[in-house]
Amino acid sequence: MRIGIVCYPTHGGSGVLASELALGLAERGHEIHIVSYTIPFRLRSFHQNVLIHEVDVLSYPLFKYPPYALSLATKLVAVAKEYRLELIHAHYAVPHATSAFLAKQMLGAQGLKTITTLHGTDITLVGLDESFYEVIKFNIEESDGVTAVSNYLQQRTIDQFAIRREIRVIHNFVDTHRYSPETTSCTKEHFAPHGEKILMHASNFRPLKRTIDVVRIFDRVRQQIPAKLLLVGEGPDRLGVQQLVKELGLSQDVFFLGEQDYLENLMSCADLFVLPSEQESFGLVALEAQSSALPVIGTSIGGLPEVVLHDQTGFLLPVGEIEGMAEGALQLLKDPSLYDSFRKCARQRAIECFDSKLIIPQYEAFYQEILDSGEHSQ
Repeated sequence: MRIGIVCYPTHGGSGVLASELALGLAERGHEIHIVSYTIPFRLRSFHQNVLIHEVDVLSYPLFKYPPYALSLATKLVAVAKEYRLELIHAHYAVPHATSAFLAKQMLGAQGLKTITTLHGTDITLVGLDESFYEVIKFNIEESDGVTAVSNYLQQRTIDQFAIRREIRVIHNFVDTHRYSPETTSCTKEHFAPHGEKILMHASNFRPLKRTIDVVRIFDRVRQQIPAKLLLVGEGPDRLGVQQLVKELGLSQDVFFLGEQDYLENLMSCADLFVLPSEQESFGLVALEAQSSALPVIGTSIGGLPEVVLHDQTGFLLPVGEIEGMAEGALQLLKDPSLYDSFRKCARQRAIECFDSKLIIPQYEAFYQEILDSGEHSQ
């Protein structure tokens, strides 16, 4: 198949998933064309069967903001014509699905198919904005195929947008060979020279990730056992987190590592992953942690319970339950036998349920199903 994939090139879950999907499909012999405003960070080196097409966004005095959606649609048309694309897979409802629809209409008789994958914030945050509601609903209804990364997101989309068409659930996935406890790129002694336990959190430091809660959980853990905290990412809450770390006297025990392209290298150093978000439509980073044999302390919201099994691969508590999360972390870190059981279950769940070799063929089959079908059913 000749497939165009449209995604954001940043460190968010949708960009990671799209990039890894592109690589997996390319390995299976498909010709993949990535279309974005810059090269996605996971695709900066050469990959056989993956071509990158950067969107040119020109600025005119007439426009207060560059019309990216139109520039993207124009680029999709050009790529589809030159490489005879059969299908465009848009990751994220706005503006990618809109641009894919425009490209399909502009191409007309070429018969291009479009698939939209909903990742979460395009529904749970952007979709709540009245100014985007109708366009997101239109994108979902007019795509030839629609997928969601969790059962939670599927149902929320159906309810929120009164959708009657099928939304196929295809879960996020992980390369369990890369995200593995066998990865040895990180030297644990660098962060924990005296054998301290290492907790880790990675996000974009937005308020809904509740990174402040991570620090408070860590503070409670550190009061009882020697521990260090690795914070990975950048975002609007970073300054507030840094201030709290200083106020609690944790500066010597907390490492701010900024954005990291390859989390698997750091996860091999950690003992526990903390994700106390108030919203997660799936929780890809929690899956990556489990694949690295890290138990997860998180919240029982959204799609996270589809990834983390409470009392088996981690502990899930209500949003804001800092004391309970700290207690769960301490329970695991103080009991080597229990910790080892959770660790093995976390790794096993990633391999058996979410390995890329299991999930990528589901996308491949869905593509073929859409290409073989006539007009999508409403």
